[in-house]
Amino acid sequence: MAIEPSSKAMNMEGKVALVTGAGAGIGRAICRRFGALGASVLVTDVNEAGGAETVQMVVSAGGAASFFRCDVTSFDDAKAAVAAARSTFGRIDVLVNNAGWDVIEPFVKNEPEHWYKVIDINLKGQIHMCRAAMDAFMEQESGGKIINLASDSGRVGSMGEAVYSACKGGIIALTKTLAREGARYKILVNSVSPGITDTGFVASLDPKVIEAIVKSTPIRRMADPDEPAEMVAFLASDSNTFMTGQVVSVSGGLTMA
Repeated sequence: MAIEPSSKAMNMEGKVALVTGAGAGIGRAICRRFGALGASVLVTDVNEAGGAETVQMVVSAGGAASFFRCDVTSFDDAKAAVAAARSTFGRIDVLVNNAGWDVIEPFVKNEPEHWYKVIDINLKGQIHMCRAAMDAFMEQESGGKIINLASDSGRVGSMGEAVYSACKGGIIALTKTLAREGARYKILVNSVSPGITDTGFVASLDPKVIEAIVKSTPIRRMADPDEPAEMVAFLASDSNTFMTGQVVSVSGGLTMA
């Protein structure tokens, strides 16, 4: 079957997206981009003030958005967030798993409480959200798209982020497996791996760490949050009709895995 090339610009008109960790940084940039492309966005975060600001930014730019507090470490919260997207906007078409957390320090200095928090947020959180969204997609019988924020630390490791890297390796494997299982239901599942990005979290790091990473990046700068958000938007948009199970690095060449 021949498919005619499309001349249409990337768009998400009529789509409903749920974005986790959307109260700041890359999550906020994703919400703003989705709104500009015509999607209705459910902004979720545990940071209610930040989430409200994101909603205001989307709405002020002419988009549609609503906030729902969601702690991704709770499967009940994950199911409630997906239900909120459907009750607020009538359906759900896109899930973006952006929520994440870490503290950079050597593994031998980590306490178990640190490991469990990293795993709960970065791995279990995405598992919870994926399951809740896939149940909804299958019930709607209209397919859907999941974009998981991964990290190249999950492919090549990262000093001071042992457990975080293990989680992101798990997310990469989860993405590929769900892409295989979801294909028959028209569910496309992909991952985006941002490099060092100019966010509040990165600003809190030791300046020497930031400088070292930037020096190791061929493009010699941090990403703006809008740059990984643009790749997420492509994968979520109508422009992506055949790409699934992939991990795309937006890292300025820092990693070429």
